Amino acid sequence: MFVNSLSGRFLILSVIFVMLAEVLIFVPSVARFRQDYLQNRLEKAQIASLSVLASEEQIISAELAEELLDNAGVYNVVLRRDAMSQLVLSSPVPGEVTTMVDLREPSALYLIEGALMQLIGPSEGVIRVVGAPTREAGSLIDVTMPQAPLKASMIEYGKRILILSAVISVISAALLFMAVRRFMVRPIKRVVANMQAYSEAPEDARQIMTPQARITELRSAEDALEQLQTQLTGSLRQKERLAQLGGAVAKISHDLRNILTTATLLADRMEQSEDPAVKRSAPKLVNSLSRAVNLCESTLAFGRAEEPPPSLNVLPLARIVEDVVESEKLASSGKVDITTDIPAGMMLRADGEQVFRVLVNLVRNARQAIEVTGEPGQVTISAGETEKYWNICVADTGPGLPPKAQQNLFTPFEGSVRKGGTGLGLVIAAELVRGHGGQLDLVRTDGTGTEFVLRLPKETVTLDRAAE
Repeated sequence: MFVNSLSGRFLILSVIFVMLAEVLIFVPSVARFRQDYLQNRLEKAQIASLSVLASEEQIISAELAEELLDNAGVYNVVLRRDAMSQLVLSSPVPGEVTTMVDLREPSALYLIEGALMQLIGPSEGVIRVVGAPTREAGSLIDVTMPQAPLKASMIEYGKRILILSAVISVISAALLFMAVRRFMVRPIKRVVANMQAYSEAPEDARQIMTPQARITELRSAEDALEQLQTQLTGSLRQKERLAQLGGAVAKISHDLRNILTTATLLADRMEQSEDPAVKRSAPKLVNSLSRAVNLCESTLAFGRAEEPPPSLNVLPLARIVEDVVESEKLASSGKVDITTDIPAGMMLRADGEQVFRVLVNLVRNARQAIEVTGEPGQVTISAGETEKYWNICVADTGPGLPPKAQQNLFTPFEGSVRKGGTGLGLVIAAELVRGHGGQLDLVRTDGTGTEFVLRLPKETVTLDRAAE
């Protein structure tokens, strides 16, 4: 709708504000008109009185006096000269004086207040006007006059002012409307059209905004939009290239895994050889091939589609931790002791399988870090809860993480500590935790060990959103 458009609302506001300005001008204008009207009557009355005073013996006929009063528009005239007041012209006054106006150095507020009272007051009545004669014809002139003609003239003048104000408002609003459409609405529409065209083909560099506005604010907006679109187009291109590269790496890893699997089988047979040199080399070859196969499998797993949303259920944490401990004890060398400290009956709302995978990654990393040292150690899984979170802690007594591993802790292929590792375990674990709306943090790592804390929110809304 036109009313909801920027130009439409600006047009309406322009008319309102211009009319408001005209109203503020209207009242002083009417007050000025009233003052001029009364001053004109005083001048005419002064001329009539001077005509009488200029005649012989200052006596005129009743007919001439009536004509002078009618021409001046007053009932009587009192002129003060030489410290004496003289009733120069007079006629019957139809009623009492209802309004008194003093035009000797009046203030603007006095004139405006009098004009408003004149407009809202009754039409009938008599006005007494006191002023200073012009050209030093006396010290004071005092007249009485009818109120009805003055009010009628003020109303007529007010109508003309309102009509003129309306015409000025319409013309001003129309000019402002055209100016706004030309200098503001049209550039904004151009920006919107560019955004719509860019959204249809964000990879097309031809759709990037070219700043053209001359208005400072619009030019700043266009510059910001151009920069944003340029960065987004570059990011999309990079993402597409990475996706293509990832697909190629996945294909290569798949074929390479098959080749390495065959090589591993052949290496296993080599261990049965009677040649001492072959017997010494075969285990090393098998270990190297196993690491290569693991790297291919981890790369393929990471390159698959994103993890599915967690299936949230209320389940006991102790059961999950027990499965993790049993799984890791089978792979342990026996030098690492895995202990637990889980409150009895502690329940949490989560995806049991995904929490199991997170804890397995953390415990396995801790166990392998201790085994590398060749010294005995301990991995502890503990848990607790606050008003807002379930907290699961995995701590070890290993050698701690080196600085490089800390800097790239959650970066794929860069956060691994042990030789041959891919560094994908913590990346996948952190992704699974974020899917629950939680967070995986490194709390401590030094020469005495490392500690990770897994925080899962209790808030139902947050979990539901994470599962969407």
